Amino acid sequence: MEQLNAKSLVALSRLSTPIACTCALRPCAGWESFTEDRWPKAHMQPVGTLRDPDLYQPGTEEHHPDGTHYSSANAPIAINFFPYNLCDVFACGKCDKFLLRYTEFGGYYVDHRVREVNATLVV
Repeated sequence: MEQLNAKSLVALSRLSTPIACTCALRPCAGWESFTEDRWPKAHMQPVGTLRDPDLYQPGTEEHHPDGTHYSSANAPIAINFFPYNLCDVFACGKCDKFLLRYTEFGGYYVDHRVREVNATLVV
């Protein structure tokens, strides 16, 4: 998968002309949990990754300089910080949006999460 950086992520997202989507993911301006059966696999094309292949253990520090939090719709998309440093990027063939996806692994659970790429929030 192609390694993406902030500049290439912004460029990709500016190529899209999103339309209202009716897939099961629902609007995802902030991080949203979903089950694997809700992932519209037929419409999603992998585009690249934000994961650094040279890091064995990516950091867990978040980046919220303006008082946002993890699930804020206006939280920065800081690709060198958690959870963006664990994300793969997908293009939806149905609505033309670019989406970030990662999986949270807890002690007793697996939680798939998705967030739409907003170019104005990429730092």
